[in-house]
Amino acid sequence: MITNIVEFFKNLPPKQCASCGSHIEEQHDCYSNTCTTCASKDL
Repeated sequence: MITNIVEFFKNLPPKQCASCGSHIEEQHDCYSNTCTTCASKDL
């Protein structure tokens, strides 16, 4: 059971881009799954 929600979010692993695999520099609980470089290629 989760004892502290802050600890839960602190312990999340770094997010990785779904396209290239690089680490995404943003909050781990964000809904985005692509880095800014890959997202700009899709435009």
